[in-house]
Amino acid sequence: MSQQELANSNIGEGTSERIALVIQYIGTNYHGWQRQPQGATVQEEIEKAIAMVVGKPVTLHGAGRTDAGVHAAAQVAHFEYLGPIPATRWAKILNSRLPKDILIRASARVNSNWHARFSAIWRRYRYTIYTEKRPNVFVEPFSWHYYYAPLEEYEIDEALKLLVGKHELAAFQRAGCYRNHSWVDIQEAKCYRKGPFVYIEIQANGFLYGMVRLMVGMLVEVGIKKRSLSNFTEIWVNKRRDIVKYSAPARGLCLLRVGYPEFPFPKTVWFETQPTFGFGAH
Repeated sequence: MSQQELANSNIGEGTSERIALVIQYIGTNYHGWQRQPQGATVQEEIEKAIAMVVGKPVTLHGAGRTDAGVHAAAQVAHFEYLGPIPATRWAKILNSRLPKDILIRASARVNSNWHARFSAIWRRYRYTIYTEKRPNVFVEPFSWHYYYAPLEEYEIDEALKLLVGKHELAAFQRAGCYRNHSWVDIQEAKCYRKGPFVYIEIQANGFLYGMVRLMVGMLVEVGIKKRSLSNFTEIWVNKRRDIVKYSAPARGLCLLRVGYPEFPFPKTVWFETQPTFGFGAH
């Protein structure tokens, strides 16, 4: 039975079901996705909203752990539920109980062996850089305002092309990473411009802790020609974490979407839900 057929099927009384959610959030006011002892997190806020409905604690499993201040256009998570509420109703029910900076785009039933994290085959992040000298209050919460030197997106794009494939990227791994290795399979990476906005998009099977922000910090040095393409490549090939000093600001980073072999949601729900600033096609 396909995911869509399963979502549309009737649930027998007393049957536990797995509910998948597509989630958007503005990360500014949160200490990241993952629940922690101190500080508000996105996971905790949604778990509290679910608990208000079912009357007991519920664990929400996310596709990825975004850092403090990082946004998400289509984070994916799931939880277990036993009760009469139809799976597709959960989005509306939770949105009425969540803060305004967290939104459930859609909800659906999935198979019991489907997992938001372990069934995912890729995650895609977008980093936004605003290069005009004058600040703009409407874009500041979602971009890195970098105007100190001309930024050549073509140079950055060339550096990204060399990263496509399976590589050890220990140079772009912050301390505290929960993974026991630094191998990452980058499936696609590109840089493009829309007016004063430069966008960096990276899609991979998984990401190291702090990887994208550390990478963007060095890519900007390539874009202003402070660092050569060959030097940038040598740093990550030789795992020179000691040279990678600067992490780009969290506010410019967004978890764009997560990919699955089977997914019960149409593309309109999850595929391109972070609007871009600027103009022109890419």
